[in-house]
Amino acid sequence: MFCEKAMELVRELHRAPEGQLPAFNEDGLRQVLEEMKALYEQNQSDVNEVKSGGRSDLIPTIKFRHCSLLRNRRCAVAYLYDRLLRIRALRWEYGSVLPNALRFHMSAEEMEWFNHYKKSLATYMRSLGGDEGLDITQDMKPPKSLYIEVRCLKDYGEFEVDDGTSVLLKKNSQHFLPRWKCEQLVRQGVLEHVLS
Repeated sequence: MFCEKAMELVRELHRAPEGQLPAFNEDGLRQVLEEMKALYEQNQSDVNEVKSGGRSDLIPTIKFRHCSLLRNRRCAVAYLYDRLLRIRALRWEYGSVLPNALRFHMSAEEMEWFNHYKKSLATYMRSLGGDEGLDITQDMKPPKSLYIEVRCLKDYGEFEVDDGTSVLLKKNSQHFLPRWKCEQLVRQGVLEHVLS
């Protein structure tokens, strides 16, 4: 029926919890585009018939199909735009390297968009704060202290702190580290913030 596939795409995203990215529904999007093409072709033939034969009784049908085309377009664009917003939020949450589970749910075009966004953000951050740049993805919430206690959830290896000392991050080891140095590892699931 008219616009049902398009509405199903929107419902699919609505059902997905906030912050999660469902698998890209390429088949559903292709069906919406095929429906749009069929509606357009039917409208074209009816418009030609109205022009040549003067059949004004087809005009309501043409308008209905045109409204269906517009609705399909709005739903498809809303689906794609919402996915891009979710992918952009994932860059801020996970950093420049996405987990494989999330990459698997993205289309090739979405991966390309993510890489362009990642590069643009990195260029912007390098332009801030002098020679070294400023990482604006750190400290998403204002810190209460500069150092935090963290527990290592998996073996990570050597981790260098600003003063030049290295810390060996082994599974189940606990460390007192600068917040801004380990916040990215906390988001990636390597470290866990220990609340006293």
